[in-house]
Amino acid sequence: MPENPVAGRVVLLAGATSLSGLAAARVLASAGARVVAIGRDSARLDSLRVLNDRLTETGSPAARLEVCDVTDEAAVQELTQHVHSAIGRVDGILHLVGGWRGGGGLAGQSEDDYRFLERSFTALRLVSRAFDPDLRASDAGRLAIVSSTAVARPLAGGANYAAVKAASEAWTRAVAQGYAKSARDAGEPLRAAAVIFRVKALEGLEQTLAAAYAGLWAQDADGINDSVITLGGA
Repeated sequence: MPENPVAGRVVLLAGATSLSGLAAARVLASAGARVVAIGRDSARLDSLRVLNDRLTETGSPAARLEVCDVTDEAAVQELTQHVHSAIGRVDGILHLVGGWRGGGGLAGQSEDDYRFLERSFTALRLVSRAFDPDLRASDAGRLAIVSSTAVARPLAGGANYAAVKAASEAWTRAVAQGYAKSARDAGEPLRAAAVIFRVKALEGLEQTLAAAYAGLWAQDADGINDSVITLGGA
């Protein structure tokens, strides 16, 4: 592995306007990655614009900011073409689109709450599918999602949330299986990996998550593909 395997990588942050997105952008850009930070709301990208000013001062590459509703298939396709023409093929995706609604037992799990939470899974499907050829073509493609320990221990008050996270994990594991099968069928070493990060609560772990994702490039794909990594304890 090169001394700094993240340097020069094109990494897409879906849902970059959160605290986790800001931390990931800072860690990855400071390590020399070319970050594409995606948010649905231009105004909420302001914190990343401030970060870009600081990165420029230190000589690190600034993040490229893109406004896109990643739950809209046509918008994601347009984003894909735009990223390819502006910066090139993508080597990594960190999926940070999320949110929480819950409580009140099963009776409190409204359909509106579910549809709100489901946006995260929709975004994962659309973005990972659109950039799948990129990650497969990369010599070190890395896809990661942030899931929850609630998948293993679901509660009635978080049934909607746990169900969406479980679906996202299943999708990510299917992506991992596809990487492994393609490499096996081609008689080539595995180069792409899909990883699940589980947390009990993400608050306070933003920097830990960012470092863990950046660290995936320091590991061989066959050692991390289809893995579940718990951050911050169960």
